[in-house]
Amino acid sequence: MKKNTSGATPAHDRVNSTSQVSTPRRTLLKGVGGLGAVSALGLGAFQVNSFAVQAKPTKISIEWTEVAACHSPVGFGVAKGIYSKHGLDVDLFYQGASGQTLIQSLATKKAEAGPGLLHDWLKPIEQGFDVKLFAGSHGGCQRLLVKEDSGIKTIKDLKGKTIGTFDAGSPSRVAFSVALAANGIDPNRDVTWKVFPFDLVAEGVERGEADAVAHMDPWAYSYEKKYKLRKIYDTQTGVFQDRVCCVLGVNGDYWAQNQDTIRRVAAANLETHQYTAAHPDEVAKWYFDTLKPGLSVEDLTTVLSSLTYHQNWFGKELEKEVRIGYEQLKTTGVIDAKTNPEEIAQRVTVDIFKT
Repeated sequence: MKKNTSGATPAHDRVNSTSQVSTPRRTLLKGVGGLGAVSALGLGAFQVNSFAVQAKPTKISIEWTEVAACHSPVGFGVAKGIYSKHGLDVDLFYQGASGQTLIQSLATKKAEAGPGLLHDWLKPIEQGFDVKLFAGSHGGCQRLLVKEDSGIKTIKDLKGKTIGTFDAGSPSRVAFSVALAANGIDPNRDVTWKVFPFDLVAEGVERGEADAVAHMDPWAYSYEKKYKLRKIYDTQTGVFQDRVCCVLGVNGDYWAQNQDTIRRVAAANLETHQYTAAHPDEVAKWYFDTLKPGLSVEDLTTVLSSLTYHQNWFGKELEKEVRIGYEQLKTTGVIDAKTNPEEIAQRVTVDIFKT
């Protein structure tokens, strides 16, 4: 396991698999959208039909944010052999907690592929970053919170208020700017964004320096519980209902030379997330023991259970999500008005399991 770029070595051990993997070729059934259908078919039905796993696994570096709740299934899948079962020898690279560091890790070739919030990919792609988006993992991992006695009942009440977050370009600011715009509030003029240290955003609200908290899980959930804050919006409701949250991308040049490898990454990612949907307590226990995020196993189970895994965003479904993402970011001024969401979505999205 590579070292955490923050200077701390990740707590978990790297998993190597050099044993022979015997995985039969199967036909990928397209168009399966619900968890019930996935369960009925069995995860093995989601094997890619165009690869034969070799005796020696393929090495690949995958970036992640190791203590983010929504990335924990990736680490779990590596540790428990799900990725090695698909013929992959994965090295997890800690990329940080912002969209900028996500892009940097791929642009500098410190990682070949990995998950990131959909909105974090879109501006760099518009600016020419060579990446292909190939799979959606889950929905919903960010919350917008207020104090119970704030008088703020809905997101529409935030006009003229101050929202605390952890970075001027944080994923939470980007996401909730979309929600604000959808509710008639200009996210650049009608609210004030104030930056606090990553783990002290809620304290800013407690001190009266901000009216709301915009943050990611598990930290947002811990604030909600610790300070008895009230959730007025999240990335599972309103404009984000049934939308994808995190999407996997791969360097364009790596994709051109290693399409079979990335198909296996997609298959392993799907399997580990569907396993998480069925066994959130098991993944939470691994998360607690290995990464020590500061929450109890029970709280981590609650957080992981709250994510939506019932959609499988591949091919045209993923392309639709990318198009919607561009349309949403246009409303906040992040994306140029001249950008064609449909054209760019078609260009950067690959149908990973297409025969």
